Amino acid sequence: MIKTVPMAAAPVSRHVLLAMLTLVGVVNYLDRQILGLLLPQIKAEFHLSDTALGLLAGPVFALVYALMGIPLALLADRGNRRTIIAASLALFSLTTLACGMATNFLLLICARFGTGAGEAGVTPAVNALVSDLYAPGHRSGALAVYSASGNIGMLLAFFGGGLIAQHWGWRAAFLAAGLLGFTVVLAFLLIVREPARRHAVPSSPSLPATLRLLWTRRAFRFIAAGTGLVSISGYSALAFVPSFLVRSHHMTPVTVGLTLALMVGIFGLAGTMLPGLLADRFGRGDVRWGLYAAVLAIACAMPFHPVFYLAGDLRITLAAMVVPSFCASTFLGPSYAAVQGLAPPGMRAQAAALLLLILTLVGLGLGPQLVGIASDLLQPRFGVDALRYALLIAVTPSILAAWCFWQATRTLREEIAITERLA
Repeated sequence: MIKTVPMAAAPVSRHVLLAMLTLVGVVNYLDRQILGLLLPQIKAEFHLSDTALGLLAGPVFALVYALMGIPLALLADRGNRRTIIAASLALFSLTTLACGMATNFLLLICARFGTGAGEAGVTPAVNALVSDLYAPGHRSGALAVYSASGNIGMLLAFFGGGLIAQHWGWRAAFLAAGLLGFTVVLAFLLIVREPARRHAVPSSPSLPATLRLLWTRRAFRFIAAGTGLVSISGYSALAFVPSFLVRSHHMTPVTVGLTLALMVGIFGLAGTMLPGLLADRFGRGDVRWGLYAAVLAIACAMPFHPVFYLAGDLRITLAAMVVPSFCASTFLGPSYAAVQGLAPPGMRAQAAALLLLILTLVGLGLGPQLVGIASDLLQPRFGVDALRYALLIAVTPSILAAWCFWQATRTLREEIAITERLA
């Protein structure tokens, strides 16, 4: 049975709504990634191993984040996406405050569980909402703009978090991030109203039905594999590169924060936005162009990773960081846009959640944990430099990811056309 949704005019323009959604994404990534910069201080205070740090940065957050994303995506496909986003933002802001109040490692783990649960409701709902605001020919660019919120959030996390942590400690950095989140909640509720859906929505799209449909799409299978594999190195770097720069190059929290803010926040921002915007501009709505850019970006970045991790001169290390920072997130906007095109209306939030589930469980769930274990295993042989070799090992899955994205382009356009005919 089909439930008809009335098409009412949005009270504000779609560009304003996109800006507000991007602001929510900024706080989302700030709260998520600030932990990586604070790990050296947390390690020192609680006397933790790198394996324990990997657990905190990876599986503790990833498991609940990925699993909660599925039921919240079901709600987003059927209900009010604005309410889901606002409630999720309030929850992860509250639990970020709780991280700053943790007095032992167990309490910090519990708080990160809550942060993961809160952040799980944002991305699927945003993807479904943006797909209603923007037609397919403009969707890659819009989702690339939203994806860039991750780079802006990391810029604030690394620069502001480093500055606060050096002067007032790691707890103050968590508290500042949480308070900022509550400010954005108020602005979001005041400005944003639920926009009308572009299509009538099935009353009960089930998750198994969504999964079965997407799994018949060859392009989806390869995009899901590619995003998971390339995210292993990305999430590992976000978790442990601050610790690597402190240990191997003796940088302070402020200098690490400033360096990563410039690299990830500026170069990474450009690399995240450009593929989607160029695909909309020159690809005539053909989302394959964004995936082509992702393949090219991975290939360009690969030679620079060994230089970055193994160079003894800090100047060489920082110079080698520029290209990987630019290329790290080029796959995000095109991947989400492609999956939104492959999913029928009423299943798009679930489709985004399924992609996020794979990306998070593989990339965030495995990456930091495996790097932490590898670092501890290599420590007897390499001492303080063990972490640099562990991080370098985590780069290798990206080679297979590039092949997966290339394979996805072979059937993507035809499979999107099939979905559009069924809509």
